[in-house]
Amino acid sequence: MTTHPYLEKICQTPHAKKLNLTLIKADKTSVTLKLPYSKEIIGDSINNFIHGGAVTTAIDTACGAAIFQKQKNLRALATLDLRVDYVCPAPSGADVNVYADCYHLTNTIAFVRATAYTDDIKAPIATAIGTFMRSNKPFPID
Repeated sequence: MTTHPYLEKICQTPHAKKLNLTLIKADKTSVTLKLPYSKEIIGDSINNFIHGGAVTTAIDTACGAAIFQKQKNLRALATLDLRVDYVCPAPSGADVNVYADCYHLTNTIAFVRATAYTDDIKAPIATAIGTFMRSNKPFPID
């Protein structure tokens, strides 16, 4: 596993801090983040399912981290398009893992695929594909 120290910065954004996102694994073009289950992020109070917005934020954050891995720097990013297809809700009480892989970079655009899952990546709760604008400015977190 190739891990760069700056990947910890991705979990310092306000949303990532609020969701307690943690970096689980990093490779040359991909990362896996964990979104821990908590009562604060429940969106369905009857079934205790995690809110889709929390899952989408975790996916977006994982995509950004995967881009950092591929480009090997903290060049700032902006989400241009992120399509998330929800397959099913995460089981109540389960942590959600998000695997994201940056499969192509141009000078100005990054292309990423992601999968959110609980125990088995082959049984996703959501899949995503996104495009991100790459800036020449540094990532804005100290």
